[in-house]
Amino acid sequence: MADLLHLVDKPEGWTSHDVVARMRRILRERRVGHAGTLDPFATGLLIVAEGRATALLGCLSLLPKRYLAKAHLGIATDTQDRTGVPIRVSERVPGQDGILAAVERLRGQTRQRPPLFSAVRVRGERLYKAARRGESPDRGERSIRIYELDVLGGTPPELELDMTVSRGTYVRTLAHDLGEALGCGAHLVSLRRIASGPLHVDEALSPEPCSGNGADEFRDRALTPANAVRHLPRARLTSEEAARLRQGRAPSLGPQRIEPAPLAYPLPPGEPGWPLALLAPEGNLLGLGGSPCPGVGSETPPSHPPIRLLRVFP
Repeated sequence: MADLLHLVDKPEGWTSHDVVARMRRILRERRVGHAGTLDPFATGLLIVAEGRATALLGCLSLLPKRYLAKAHLGIATDTQDRTGVPIRVSERVPGQDGILAAVERLRGQTRQRPPLFSAVRVRGERLYKAARRGESPDRGERSIRIYELDVLGGTPPELELDMTVSRGTYVRTLAHDLGEALGCGAHLVSLRRIASGPLHVDEALSPEPCSGNGADEFRDRALTPANAVRHLPRARLTSEEAARLRQGRAPSLGPQRIEPAPLAYPLPPGEPGWPLALLAPEGNLLGLGGSPCPGVGSETPPSHPPIRLLRVFP
C-alpha cells in the first residue's frame, strides 16, 4: 500500500467524488480521499490522497486557495453561477472605476453566507436538498479572508478575476456579492483552481481515460507525506523518540526543538494554529502533534509536557 499525495487536474463536468472514484480504479486502492471540494463546472487542482496519507487531508485543506474566475455582471442566478436560473437582470453595469472600487472593498477579512445550492449541512440536511424543495433555511455566516483579489481583464459585462482566498470561501458567492455591491447583480461563469498553498495545478495530472495516465504516472509524480506538509512547523525526533512514537508514546519537546515551517502560509479565520509535523531522524513524517498535554499523575510535572498526538504513521 502506498501512502502518497496526488495532484489531480479535475476536468469540467466531474464531481470531486467522480475524481476519487476514478483514482480508486487507477491506483487499485480503496483508501482514497480528497481535500477541498470543487463544483462540477469548475476545473483545476484537487489534492487526492491514498493510503494513510488520507490522514493529512484535514491540514492540507487549511491552505489558502488561488483561483482564476470569470464573472458576468448584470445577471444574478439562483445558484450564483451559470448553472442556475436568472432571477435578476440589469443593463446598468458600472464602469471600470466603479468595479475596481467594489473589488477593493471585498478584500480582507469578512463574513460570507453559504449559497443555498451548496453541500453545507443545516440541521443535518444538505442545503441544496432544501433549495430544491423551494425552502430557504437560515444559513448563518462564516468568517473568511480574501487575501488577494485582482481584475485581470475582460470587457464588462464579463470580468476576469485572480484571487487567493481562505478555506470555506465560495467563489460564486464572491461573484454574487460583487454584483450586489455594484447594484447590477452578477454570477460566476467559470472557475479554475490553480493552487492550494505551494501545490500548483501545473504539477497535476489529468484523470481522464483519454490522458493515458495510470498508477505508474501518478505515483512517479506523487508527493510523500513529508513533502506535502512543508507548510507545517516541525520537530525532528531522535531515534529513541521515533521508536517510542511508533508505539504511540508522545515525545516531550521544548520550544527550542520546534522549527518554523519551510513554507509559511496564513491560517483561515478561526483556526488556532497549524499541527506540528513530527519527523524521523531521516526526515520521514511519523505523525502530527498538537498543543502539549498537561502533566498527569505527577506532583512535579515535566518541564516540557508531552505533545498531544493527533495522528501517528506506524
